[in-house]
Amino acid sequence: MNWTDLLAAFALYLVLEGILPFLNPQAMKRFMLTMANLPDRQLRVWGLVSMIGGLVLLYVVRS
Repeated sequence: MNWTDLLAAFALYLVLEGILPFLNPQAMKRFMLTMANLPDRQLRVWGLVSMIGGLVLLYVVRS
C-alpha cells in the first residue's frame, strides 16, 4: 500500500459521508439526534461492528 491508495480511500470516505447530508439534510439531523441519545456502550458496539465490517471488506477486496 502506498500514499496514493490511502488518499484515494480517504477521498472516497469523504464522498460517501457527504451523500446523506447533501440528499436529505433533515434525515441526517434526525439520525444525529438519535445517535446523540444512545448510551456510550451502544455507540462503542456500533463502532466496533463498523470497524470489523470494514476490515473484513478490505480483506475480501485485497485478496
